[in-house]
Amino acid sequence: MARKKNKNVNMAALRSWLMIAALVAVFVGTFRMSPEKHKITELTLTEFYQKLGAGEITSPITRVIDHDGGETYLKGKDWRVNLVPGENEAFMKDLFARGIPVKVEHERNPWIGFLTQILSFVLFIGFFYWLFYKKMGGAGGPFSFGKSKAKVLNGKEDKKGAISFADVAGVDEAKEEVQEIVEFLKEPAAFQKLGGRIPKGVLLVGPPGTGKTLLAKAIAGEAKVPFFAMSGSDFEEMFVGVGASRMRDMFAEAKKAAPCIIFIDEIDSIGMKRTGAGALGGSHAYEQTLNTMLVEMDGFTSSEGVIVIAATNRPDTLDSALMRPGRFDRQVMIDLPTLKGREEILALHGKKIKFAPDADLKRVARGTPGFSGADLANLLNEAALLAVRKKLEGVDMATLDEARDKVLWGRERKSSGYSQKDRETTAWHEAGHALLQVLLPDTDPVHKVTIIPRGRALGATMSLPEEDVLNHTKNYFLSLMAVCCGGRIAEEIFTGDISTGASQDIRQATAIARDMICRFGMSERFGFQAFQEPSQFTGEELSPAFSEKTSQEIDDEVKKMIDSAYTLAAKLIHENRDKLETLAKRLLEKETMDGLEVEKIVKAEISNDDLA
Repeated sequence: MARKKNKNVNMAALRSWLMIAALVAVFVGTFRMSPEKHKITELTLTEFYQKLGAGEITSPITRVIDHDGGETYLKGKDWRVNLVPGENEAFMKDLFARGIPVKVEHERNPWIGFLTQILSFVLFIGFFYWLFYKKMGGAGGPFSFGKSKAKVLNGKEDKKGAISFADVAGVDEAKEEVQEIVEFLKEPAAFQKLGGRIPKGVLLVGPPGTGKTLLAKAIAGEAKVPFFAMSGSDFEEMFVGVGASRMRDMFAEAKKAAPCIIFIDEIDSIGMKRTGAGALGGSHAYEQTLNTMLVEMDGFTSSEGVIVIAATNRPDTLDSALMRPGRFDRQVMIDLPTLKGREEILALHGKKIKFAPDADLKRVARGTPGFSGADLANLLNEAALLAVRKKLEGVDMATLDEARDKVLWGRERKSSGYSQKDRETTAWHEAGHALLQVLLPDTDPVHKVTIIPRGRALGATMSLPEEDVLNHTKNYFLSLMAVCCGGRIAEEIFTGDISTGASQDIRQATAIARDMICRFGMSERFGFQAFQEPSQFTGEELSPAFSEKTSQEIDDEVKKMIDSAYTLAAKLIHENRDKLETLAKRLLEKETMDGLEVEKIVKAEISNDDLA
């Protein structure tokens, strides 16, 4: 190790001397290329008159007086004549008599030229240093490729913008798991005293928007230690090897600041499974970065006091060497928030928003299952913007519902003009969905039905579960497929034809049937089997996990399940055609119907005559 260190020092010194030599060479070359001064020939007074008489001196002669009042002499362009003191005046008169112009000036101090050269040299070196070391070697310069681009936040100094666990809501279990990391960073001696070893790496896993990055910032804020933050993509550039150099530089800086935290967001961009391309004569650039990270985390060099926190929503793509104990010892799952978590998140983000008296965040939380923390924050922001456009004093419940619908299904496009026939077809289509949504068991309650275009759809039947659902049953999927078929069937009853309006319904029903067979083992024909293809990110062979015969049988089973759902949907719609007509008529009148009103019509609490 010492020999390697000395070698690095010698190489650095050699590079410095070579740089100095290059500077001197450039400086000398610059002065060599400058025009040379005319050589001045010393003449006696007799020699001067001889050359003057021969016509060799024709240029104007300059009379130069020494600056300190010493000897006086005359200088021409190429000649210098030293005179005896006292003869100067007579000599000048003689020159004027001969018609030779004479100019009088004081001679410059010879030190001035010397100092001017020295100053020019110093300025040249300073400019060279500024250009190559500050500009080209700084952030973004061509000599900064191997430097870390990590943003460093000092937990002790950045108190104003520090984030604590109080700023993170809806992930109570995750906060408990990382609490001991905070305690270690605060008092590492307590753990070392008992022989305990804190995890070197913590992997935060969860869907996008669940607060992985926010939790990492909160850990640094609670521990009040330096926080090095980088994205996985920051390690890569157009040149191979840059990522590995930046990784080494970041760990070197972190070791100097230990105890500290390194946070790498979206680590899957550099931590993907290695495919062994190097054995075939090639290599992926990210593999070099990954290899460097593996060594830095748990290799020959020690990184005590440096805790690596990484975030990803694709843990299945990460290399197994990265996931072993000694590197990322712990995985913290940050899932979508539950009902209680959504209430906490809405209350946290709602502190800066002025609400109307009827606003109920608990009701909003019940109506937003499957929303992430980022989705909830976006919902409140959209509601605040809508309230401003409506010129309200505060965000009311109607605005919160409108903002939720906008986030889920897109904004209403009331100005999107389409024909009366299209409106009627859409009304029957959505009425078919809504009717089956109420009649079939195991379906989610109808929230709203509209024939106003939203997003890319001409209409929508919206449903929301009453509570968080972690498991879905076979009957739920069968009912959902039948609901998908209801729109096409209702259209055919009304127009005697079919349209492209059911394209999304067809894709959804097909995907549900295929998942039931291939993923969930809900097919009577195949039973307790799975037919999933391997992930394209694992590096394994990508051939299907079943034969061509089985593939054909799966296709047949998908068709059988969809046909069965279509038959069930057609039977229920024909049996309740009067309710279908009532729903379609009501939709054409109101354009938007509440879920409670739909249920009353389907359950015969409201008839067609009542609407008339």
